[in-house]
Amino acid sequence: MAVLSRLILRYRTAPSIRSFCTKSSEIDLTRAASAAALSSALPVEDSKGKGRNVQWVFLGCPGVGKGTYAARLSNLLGVPHIATGDLVRQELSSHGPLSSKLAEIVNQGKLISDEIIINLLSKRLEESQAKGEMGFILDGFPRTVRQAEILEGVTDIDLVINLKLREDALIAKCLGRRICSECGGNYNVACIDIKGEDGSPRMYMPPLLPPPNCESKLITRSDDTEEVVKERLRVYNEMTRPVEEFYRTRGKLLEFDLPGGIPESWTKLLQALNLDDHEDKKSAAA
Repeated sequence: MAVLSRLILRYRTAPSIRSFCTKSSEIDLTRAASAAALSSALPVEDSKGKGRNVQWVFLGCPGVGKGTYAARLSNLLGVPHIATGDLVRQELSSHGPLSSKLAEIVNQGKLISDEIIINLLSKRLEESQAKGEMGFILDGFPRTVRQAEILEGVTDIDLVINLKLREDALIAKCLGRRICSECGGNYNVACIDIKGEDGSPRMYMPPLLPPPNCESKLITRSDDTEEVVKERLRVYNEMTRPVEEFYRTRGKLLEFDLPGGIPESWTKLLQALNLDDHEDKKSAAA
C-alpha cells in the first residue's frame, strides 16, 4: 500500500483522535498526510543542486494540449513529464481495485478526488526517485487550491504555465482526438479554421493525421463526447480557475494563449520561456 494510503488509513481508523477533532482539524490532518506522502516521494536535490533546476506545472482546460507541450519541454530539458491523466489511464487499463471507480468518474467528466490523485502521483514520484530522476514537469496536478497548497507545502514550484484556447476551438479539438488501438499514437482529425473578428487574428489548427498503417485502427476515447467535454470544461472552470489565481498572486503564473497549431505555438511558447530548441532548428534546416 502506498505511503499516502497508509497515512490516511491511520487517521480514519483512530477514533480516539478523530472524536476530539473539529472538521477543520480533520482536513488539516488529511492535508498533512497528503503532504507527507508527496514530500517523501519528491526527487531529492543533489549536492550540485541539479534536482531543482526545473520544477514546473502545466495548467489548462482538458484537451488544450498540456500533454503535448509538457512532453516536448520534458525532452528538451531532460526532466520527467508526469501527467496525472496518463496515471489515471494506466490505472484504468490495469483493472486493479480502483479501475471500476475511476471509469465511472472519468466517463461522467467528474473531477477525481484528491485522495486518489495524490495516491497515484506519490507512487509515480517514488518510481522517479528510484530511477535517480531530477526535477519534473507536472501535467494535470494541481487541479484544486487544496492540491496546490499541499504541493506548495512540500516543494517550491518555479513556474506555472497556463495554456489557454478559445472554447469553440477547444471543443472541436477534443471531439477530433483519436488514438491508434495498436501503437497508442495520438492524432486529431479536426481541422479548425476560425476567422478573426473584432481585431482578433484568424486561428488555424490543421489536423494531425495518422500514417497509413494506423488509419484503420483509430478509436475515440469513451469520454470524448460533446456532453462529457462540456461537463469537463464546466468542472474545470469551477474547480481549477481558482488555482490559476493561487499562482498568479504568487507571481509564478505564465499565461500563454495558443495562437494555432503545434509548429506555430511551440515556437512562440519557447520564446515566452526564453528557451531554444536546437534539435527543432536542425530538423527545419535539413
